[in-house]
Amino acid sequence: MQTNMHALKACPRDPLSGGLNRGSGNDKIIINQIVRKYFQSNLKQTLNSLYKTYNFKDRVFHDPIEFPCQYKQHQDIEISGFIASCFAYGRVDLFKPIIGKILSFMGDSPYDFISNFNLKKHGKLFTGIKYRFNSTNDIVALLYVIHKVVKKYGSIESCFKSFYNEKDGNIGSALSGLISYMLKQAPLERNFLSKGFLQFFPSPQKGSACKRMNLFLRWMIRDRDIDFGIWKGIAKSKLVIPLDTHIARISRCLGFTKRVSQDWKTAIEITEAMKRFDSDDPLKYDFALCHSGISKVCSALRCKDCRFTEFCRL
Repeated sequence: MQTNMHALKACPRDPLSGGLNRGSGNDKIIINQIVRKYFQSNLKQTLNSLYKTYNFKDRVFHDPIEFPCQYKQHQDIEISGFIASCFAYGRVDLFKPIIGKILSFMGDSPYDFISNFNLKKHGKLFTGIKYRFNSTNDIVALLYVIHKVVKKYGSIESCFKSFYNEKDGNIGSALSGLISYMLKQAPLERNFLSKGFLQFFPSPQKGSACKRMNLFLRWMIRDRDIDFGIWKGIAKSKLVIPLDTHIARISRCLGFTKRVSQDWKTAIEITEAMKRFDSDDPLKYDFALCHSGISKVCSALRCKDCRFTEFCRL
């Protein structure tokens, strides 16, 4: 049976979420099943083609993962990765210099610097450094909080795992626990709980999509392509998509979600949709899809250049 994808685009329902409103009874069920299988099979082929041909190494230099890539020791990768992810919002060319400057004060080992961090002694090193919502005080407080976590648990990984339950459907509960613990470590005596400081610590409990935290967790847990996979014992299938404007647009295009709000529920819905294509590694396509958006490939002005045109629901 041949199916016209242009006809599918005109149908009132997305084939991924229920099929076509045509026919009746058993015929309608059969048609829906055929269309659904056709849609998923062809979309999976296109996603796999993007994944296999994508130049991950070149795009690293357009992504905050560039910073933890500069270190070899696991503890340095973790600390630099967490700091880099905290500032990964806005334009790449604006936040990268800030991350670079912060890490430059930490010498060869961000882990050693954070382990020995002292507010009075080291805080003044960052005078004048700020980024959008985050003031110098906010940045210093962030480093202090990481110091407190490392001082008690030895690593962010150990702190995260203290809240993790392998029976959980995803990392949401563990992330909420980590964020809650971190906020309790804030240097309250110096009135650091500003909006800029709190902006570093989004939580699933409050409905946030937690894009930056999910990005960090992808780096630490996923063990393929450019991701490090240095945190062991947590399945890649438990990760949640780092949801930003690029992933949101592409996901609506491909029928992964119809939600407009970029929140935790939307991130979960998109992740579940991606599991239809790889249940063990749903974030397999994240980096390539996100950078397709960043590089303007997925844009209303360039639809003719997009390999997903025949699947697009926008």
